[in-house]
Amino acid sequence: METSFVPTVGVDSTLPKDMPAAHAAIPVWNSENWFYEDWQPGHCIRSLRRTIAEGESHLFNTLVVDIHPYVQDQMFAETEGVFGKRLVAGAFVFSAGLGLVATNCVNAFSYGYDKLRFIKPVFIGDTIYTVRTNLDKKPKYEEMGLIRASYEVFKGAGELVLYCEHLQTVKYRNPAAHADRTEPENRA
Repeated sequence: METSFVPTVGVDSTLPKDMPAAHAAIPVWNSENWFYEDWQPGHCIRSLRRTIAEGESHLFNTLVVDIHPYVQDQMFAETEGVFGKRLVAGAFVFSAGLGLVATNCVNAFSYGYDKLRFIKPVFIGDTIYTVRTNLDKKPKYEEMGLIRASYEVFKGAGELVLYCEHLQTVKYRNPAAHADRTEPENRA
């Protein structure tokens, strides 16, 4: 797919005042500084792949106190479970999958998630990757618009295991250009 999207990863920095100026001027890794106007529907990115190890799966379960037998009890999973082996918690697949394509845009703020579906099980040792596709955008508030992107998490050679849509509010570069298109209840 060809778009006119100009990547902004590492191009600009927030220039923090609480570090040496020479360090503050270095572009921030995994940082994007795009605005609402820069965000293009149809633009896609794909992550690197990541294999989910037992240790990180167990650590996640411990942190969120998820002790369900399907994710924590090998004997249960092998002898009584539907899949014959332990699952990776869906919440971890969601978190890891989105993290694979997350960037640190100082102009965007999470608004929520829609249509979250756990389509297929993920097991310890599976390798996942994510495709993010920009879906649409609309003016919403005086200072920020609303964007929506889909996240598709795949395992192995392309088996879809998770789908969701991420909504974010994003600052306008030029708020005045969108003033007459914001939702009436969000106008001053």
